[in-house]
Amino acid sequence: MTAPPPPAAPDGGDGVPVLDCLGQRCPLPVIALARAVAALPAGARVRILADDPAAANDIAAWCRMRGHTLTAAAPPSFTVRRD
Repeated sequence: MTAPPPPAAPDGGDGVPVLDCLGQRCPLPVIALARAVAALPAGARVRILADDPAAANDIAAWCRMRGHTLTAAAPPSFTVRRD
């Protein structure tokens, strides 16, 4: 059974929703990211907080495979734009 994605909440002022996946092991953060991005309109962004050591590589690879853009990567924070 898979866990539901963490709730997205507006970030401190910039309006970008945040997925808090801290403490989760891959692939759970990428699964949550995929679900969140699917609900976004083109051009919208989402920030994911993920501290799994594999998250940086996994999120970047997922963006390349799915045609989205990783606009910021400062672990544990990653911002993805739906293209």
